[in-house]
Amino acid sequence: MNAITLLDAQKLPLWRRPIALLFAMAIAMPLAFATWSALLNNFVIEAANFDGSDIGWLHSIREIPGFFAVGVIAIIMFMREQVLGLVSLILLGVATGVTAWFPSMGGILTITMLSSIGYHYYETVNQSLQLQWIDKARAPQMLGWLLAAGSGATLLAYGLIVLTWEAFDLSYNLVYLVSGGLTAIIAVACFVIYPQFDAPHPQLKKMVLRKRYWLYYALQFMAGARRQIFIVFAGFMMVERFGFEVHEITALYLINLVINIFAAPIMGRAVAHFGERNTLLFEYMGLALVFLAYGGIYWFGWGVFLAAALYVIDHIFFALALALKTYFQKIADPQDIAPTAAVAFTINHIAAVFLPALLGYLWLTSPSAVFVVATLMALTSFALALLIPRHPTPGNETRISALNPQPAE
Repeated sequence: MNAITLLDAQKLPLWRRPIALLFAMAIAMPLAFATWSALLNNFVIEAANFDGSDIGWLHSIREIPGFFAVGVIAIIMFMREQVLGLVSLILLGVATGVTAWFPSMGGILTITMLSSIGYHYYETVNQSLQLQWIDKARAPQMLGWLLAAGSGATLLAYGLIVLTWEAFDLSYNLVYLVSGGLTAIIAVACFVIYPQFDAPHPQLKKMVLRKRYWLYYALQFMAGARRQIFIVFAGFMMVERFGFEVHEITALYLINLVINIFAAPIMGRAVAHFGERNTLLFEYMGLALVFLAYGGIYWFGWGVFLAAALYVIDHIFFALALALKTYFQKIADPQDIAPTAAVAFTINHIAAVFLPALLGYLWLTSPSAVFVVATLMALTSFALALLIPRHPTPGNETRISALNPQPAE
């Protein structure tokens, strides 16, 4: 397929332009990943008798490819980012499709590692392409619409699970095969339909670590650590403590998706209006309160309805993380986007490699203590976000640099 510039791509029909490809990928990825996530806690408990420690180890293994996302820099030396993103989607889809074929601790860990390579390398490249292909002025709103598109596709998949899981006595194998297969098919179709798009600024193909990006790195680290507690333990709590079944936990996800479809574009406009600093401060304080309330479920014996409500609110707050992407887009040199996306993804996963396993042991002793740790992480993120300028630019990356300006590196 011949390569064309982003400017020339504007002459193509709307459905063959770069933004259409981003929407196609945004729809394809969650079909596999979100379905895997929805069924995971029930599948591992039923198939391999997982406990809190086992689920912690599973997620630590799953995050190893994220830790090595910096390897994307080496791959894009000989493979285009667009191609790598679609190849990664195919790997995610195929690995998800065969998950139920390996109903043992070793099998689940192995297939999880393969799907995780696909997921994390796709996410690294996708973030880079979004920031290269979308204009800065439109980025917050467009990222919100991309989130909404992914939520809409996942809503359809989850809706089918809720309606058919018990009615037709579906198996894990069938659901995994269909969802993973659809992701792989969409990715293959994207290879055929779309030309290769060239961004105006060639990307550096080497590791990039710049002192002036330090706040972005710190916020990424905290985001990765904090996110693990939600992904690993919030859902596990719903199954372990309250006995949620597949269709019930999926119904909870459905509520999240419906809200996200409408809320994500609004969040994008909020970032554009209020700025990255105010949006992130709102997110982090909200998350701190939610995590404290999770602890209250164990301290005060609060019931299932509050737990479900907190799970939904938690999910909404995490969607505001698009502000971190646009903050980096505003402070970055254009040629730094791809290598820094890879580096940031690795930084995001430093804590993710050891934290789930470590906190899994803490969970066995005191589940509420896990959520106290999460609260402290959210408050640390809040303190860091106070340093974001109202109008970040190269040379004005933090409020500290505004007081002592340095030339951009």
